[in-house]
Amino acid sequence: MAQIHHYKRFENNLVRKIKGGAAWIASKIGGFFNAIFRFFSRRYTIVVVPHSEKKTRNFHVSVITMAACFLVFFGLAGSLFWYSARSGTMRRGMGERDSQLRDTQVNLEQLRNEVNQLSRAARGFEAVLSNALLNLGSNPSAAGFAPLPADRTSFFNFMENDDIQKEVDDIRHLAVYLSSAVEPVKEIGTILDSQSEILAEIPSIWPIRGRIGHYTTRFGMGADPFNGAPRMHTGIDISTNRSGDPVVATADGQVAYMGYEPTGFGNYIIIRHPHGFYTRYAHLLSFRVETGQQVKQGDTIGYIGSTGRSTGPHLHYEVHIGSDVVNPEKYVNIRPPVH
Repeated sequence: MAQIHHYKRFENNLVRKIKGGAAWIASKIGGFFNAIFRFFSRRYTIVVVPHSEKKTRNFHVSVITMAACFLVFFGLAGSLFWYSARSGTMRRGMGERDSQLRDTQVNLEQLRNEVNQLSRAARGFEAVLSNALLNLGSNPSAAGFAPLPADRTSFFNFMENDDIQKEVDDIRHLAVYLSSAVEPVKEIGTILDSQSEILAEIPSIWPIRGRIGHYTTRFGMGADPFNGAPRMHTGIDISTNRSGDPVVATADGQVAYMGYEPTGFGNYIIIRHPHGFYTRYAHLLSFRVETGQQVKQGDTIGYIGSTGRSTGPHLHYEVHIGSDVVNPEKYVNIRPPVH
């Protein structure tokens, strides 16, 4: 029982202490806010004394009013500073955009000039391609070739008018033209390939490797170099002023005959080609092929010499079509040398 009374007293004392502490804290907090209220409630008198004899003026201002004025002042000052900084940033941004716009205008003008040059180049290409197709016996329109529009002077006139769609249409026309030119170019390649095969089967290149040498005697009537008598020269004589330079087959074919005539052609080779062509290579120093051998245009078949009835190192070269002898000069420059 005594123990219970002891706990009751302890509990009552604790409650009184807590209440007292709370009352003390509340009084302190109330005193703090009361002091703040009294501080801001203070009133000050501002006396304005003019230099003249006019009446002085008194202004009664509380602390809270002065604080509000200071807040308004600093708020306005901060706003002006922020606006000034933002305006400077915007001016710099606008300056950069103006510079970029000028650069863009310069680039557009350069692009315009480049496209105009492209247009002129395309016009020249169109003329050359059309002429090549006609020369090869092909109709440009039948080959799917789309000519350029007549007027190409309006490319990229962004500076003069706002009709950008017309410029885009012009570029599309050029793209369509270039795309349509692919097939005609392929056709030219096909024709040239077929012609290349034909040219490889007829005597169409210079008979000495590297296209060296010069004519010493032409095809036709002339004087015999030994006795001066008139005679028919059935080929051409080509000299490099030395012996040993490679002689090449002027077309694909088969070595039909190889022989030696001491009073005539000396060492000579006859090659049979397709389409009724024969070629003869005479006065050779030595041979590089055998009878019956298949040769390709440009293959080395022998070497320049001065065998047989000859006044010096040279190649005597003939072209025959069937039983007729023809002027070789009509054939030796048809095709570039084969390496």
